[in-house]
Formats: sequence, C-alpha cells, structure tokens
Amino acid sequence: MNVLIIEDDKVLSLLLSKMVERLNYQVVGIYAKGSDAIAKAQELVPDLVLMDIMLEDEIDGIEATKEFQKTNTTSKVIYITGNSDSYNRERANSTEHIDYLVKPVSLDDLRSSLEKI
Repeated sequence: MNVLIIEDDKVLSLLLSKMVERLNYQVVGIYAKGSDAIAKAQELVPDLVLMDIMLEDEIDGIEATKEFQKTNTTSKVIYITGNSDSYNRERANSTEHIDYLVKPVSLDDLRSSLEKI
C-alpha cells in the first residue's frame, strides 16, 4: 500500500512515516501544505492519505481532501489532527474518509484504522 502523508509538524511527519513503514507500507511523499496535498494526491494517486487538518497554507486538510476527491476517488483518507472539536468533525464528515484520529497517535491507533480499509 502506498501512503501519502500531509502533516505540517516535521517531527510528527517523521514519526508517522516510521509507523507506516513499520506496518509494511510505503511512504510515497510527505508534504505540509494543502495545495501540495491536492496536487500530489492527484498526481500520485496513493492508496491512502494521512491528512492533518491544520496545514501550512490557507488550504486546510478538509478542503484539500474535498478538492482532490473531485478527481481522485480511489485514495482513502485518514484524518490525523489535534482538532477534536465538533465543527471539524462535521466538516470531515462531508468527505469520504476511513477514520478521524486525534493526536497523539500510537502505532496501535494507526494499525486499527488501517484495518478498516
């Protein structure tokens, strides 16, 4: 399985990358901007996108997901965020996604989410 990581925290993106590899999946890219998320999800068509909600530019992870899902309907999405509020959960529910994980995320959390695919 090819995994695209969209996360603006460099330490967390490296940690997620290591977790993905430990679960025997391949990381195809790590990006920190919503605009990059849209472009790379359309270009690479990964099996899975691990998507943070708050990103470096003006496009957040939910908006980026809505945009790339217009043309890429095969990539699954798991949101990984520090935002557990109902507003963002409701916004996330307007997209096709597998799970909504709240940071900090453990290897077991990620494994459980991946089992839903």
